[in-house]
Amino acid sequence: MTSGLEPACCSTINATDHNILQSRASSTYLSIPGYLWGLPDSVSFPSESSPATSSFQILMFWFLWSFGFHYSGYYSNCLFAGGDRKDVFFYQADDQHYIPRALLMDLEPRVVNGIQTGEYRNLYNHENIFTSKEGGGAGNNWASGYHQGKNFEEDLMDMIDREADGSDSLKGFVLCHSIAGGAGSGMGSYLLETLNDRYSKKLVQTYSVFPNQNETSDVVVQPYNSLLTLKRLTLNADCVVVLDNTALRIAVERLHIQNPSVSQTNSLVSTVMSASTTTLRYPGYMNNDLVGLLASLIPTPRCHFLMTGYTPLTVERQDHDSLQRIRERKLVNFIEWGPASIQVSGLMLASYTGIRHLFSKCLSQYSLLRKRQAFLDKYRGFPLFDVCLVLF
Repeated sequence: MTSGLEPACCSTINATDHNILQSRASSTYLSIPGYLWGLPDSVSFPSESSPATSSFQILMFWFLWSFGFHYSGYYSNCLFAGGDRKDVFFYQADDQHYIPRALLMDLEPRVVNGIQTGEYRNLYNHENIFTSKEGGGAGNNWASGYHQGKNFEEDLMDMIDREADGSDSLKGFVLCHSIAGGAGSGMGSYLLETLNDRYSKKLVQTYSVFPNQNETSDVVVQPYNSLLTLKRLTLNADCVVVLDNTALRIAVERLHIQNPSVSQTNSLVSTVMSASTTTLRYPGYMNNDLVGLLASLIPTPRCHFLMTGYTPLTVERQDHDSLQRIRERKLVNFIEWGPASIQVSGLMLASYTGIRHLFSKCLSQYSLLRKRQAFLDKYRGFPLFDVCLVLF
């Protein structure tokens, strides 16, 4: 969803307020402000087994900092002049505490418990947090995540409907998730289908984390999970912003960090996600809503997979040093009268045919497994595949 902000998962967006949602490879997080948005559980780089909480925490830090909020949700107006629309992603409680319009959903409690006991524990509405009572997760199995999402549909949609009803002008949903695991892919796929059915006139945008295609994954059925999720993204999403784990090697190749930490690589992702919603959060003459932002990027409904680029490419908020190097090397012709203190950054969102190479890799890995009928018994145990494997 979108209302002016950017965090399987699902979120709703309204023209004046937003919520935050996060999901791991096997978890889903949903946020519902004026717009709804979700964050993938497995935005953890460079390996699929990295902690899933860090990306969400970095993203939340970026949002809180850019809005002038403390971790507790209180506004430090002495540091920020304002001008932004905080009600796009937050609503204000009676005690002046800002609460993100977010739903956090997962099939196992580890990540959500980490948030509830960490520095963000006082930030969220605890009624908007869902974890499976069984707590076993989806076992990196798309079919398990999808099946559990269907079983928990009433609980999940009650939370979504409640937050959507609290939005002044609902525009759509933003979902953040991974496509390679079980909860983010399986339950995320089910949420996509349900949202598309129940809110058919609202936009659904996703931030989807694609697995590293150049390294062997710990999840052997990753190709199956990826292809099943891609089908739902193609049919039920209006816009998919691709976050490719493989491309995050740029931290090594361009930033010359030999062993980048999860926090450093995730900071690149959170920067892109935050920048892509800037025009929604700050009033201006162009791209003030999700429809206007996406209309010029998506030529036909099925060509809605977007690639991203950002400059200056930095970690740990070293923007000023990077821009100074750009000036010194004259890589960009800045206006002569521009003060050196002015910092400039740029985000590119592109609908580019080169995305086909990423899809081809996913398909080739799937074909290798399917040709051998490998690991299909893990899926046949669930109602969706117990009779036949047509959905594959």
